[in-house]
Amino acid sequence: MEHEPLLMIPGPVPIPQRVRAAMTRQAINHRGPEFGAAYADTVRTLKTLFGTAHDLYIISGSGSAGMEAAVANFARDRRIVSLVNGKFGERFAKIGERYGMVALLESEWGTPLDLAGLERELEAGAEIVTMVHNETSAGIKNPAPEVAKLARKHDALFIMDGVTSIGGDDVRMDEWGVDIAVVGSQKCLAAPAGLAAIAVGDRAWDRICEKRPFYLDMAAYRKSGSGTPMETPYTPAVPLFLALQEACTIIEEEGIPARIARHRRMADAVRAAAKGWGVDLFPTLDARHAYSNTATALRIPAGVTDKDLRGTVKKFGIEIAGGQDRLKGRIFRIGTMGGIGAQEILATLTAVEFALKKSGFDAGAGVEAAAEVLLG
Repeated sequence: MEHEPLLMIPGPVPIPQRVRAAMTRQAINHRGPEFGAAYADTVRTLKTLFGTAHDLYIISGSGSAGMEAAVANFARDRRIVSLVNGKFGERFAKIGERYGMVALLESEWGTPLDLAGLERELEAGAEIVTMVHNETSAGIKNPAPEVAKLARKHDALFIMDGVTSIGGDDVRMDEWGVDIAVVGSQKCLAAPAGLAAIAVGDRAWDRICEKRPFYLDMAAYRKSGSGTPMETPYTPAVPLFLALQEACTIIEEEGIPARIARHRRMADAVRAAAKGWGVDLFPTLDARHAYSNTATALRIPAGVTDKDLRGTVKKFGIEIAGGQDRLKGRIFRIGTMGGIGAQEILATLTAVEFALKKSGFDAGAGVEAAAEVLLG
């Protein structure tokens, strides 16, 4: 009997059957009331996940499209300071370089951000701050409330990538003072890849750039989204919208606090396993930073290769992630996002423990430690 592979990577994640079924419907009119109602219903749930009462719109494009929309509409020809401690912070900076003048504040991947440097750049006149809230390339969660506070202090806009935190961790856009936030559909929301949602606060709308992109023009999204029925300015990926609506229905059925707690428990289980094995977690933290609750990055032990470790795990039909760019061969990553639970976590950790031992590493009782966390 052939089984589907179990994706335990930092997205895309396994898609629930109900969500898959929602994509198989006959086409509907994207200018009609049925689509408008589905769009509005999805936005309602997403606003709760973002922690915002502000405008929120869905773009047919990946999370990177949402990141670009945020920069292209609100940072063009402006002074941007980009906080970087991983692959996706680096991507944010590269997007910024296409549109504005970027001051790059780069820390070693997986180490704390340079908040003192941020204050200096803001004092020198930076107008925009970009930051990835949850940097899955290195398994570190960055201090969004502190960064938002510094941006507000100096009257700068704060654009936050919440692509891998929104829907799986606590995000409070309005309370923290985030001006613009973005999420991708294929991460914690457990929907298919191909959609991004972007929420925009009042301060950002007041500063929208005169010169804007065409397809990613947020003013056009605002105009179309304010009508009845709610619409997108250009043809949307309707099957993906319907799938995302179903994914949001599942989120509401579980309950958002329960969903966040589940994500945290799964990540705690992976970290407990690492401790039991004697494998080091990759990130270096301070009091302001934390381990990611949606992707855990672990150092590959000496004498073990990435090929042997992940290759052995894959033979069990389970895929975990390796390191990206400069971290290739140095770390492996286990995703804990979406609709997965104890069964998937224990299966993955059992396979990893076996792979470590098969490679000659004297791994301790990591699976047992993780099981205790999951039962607790």
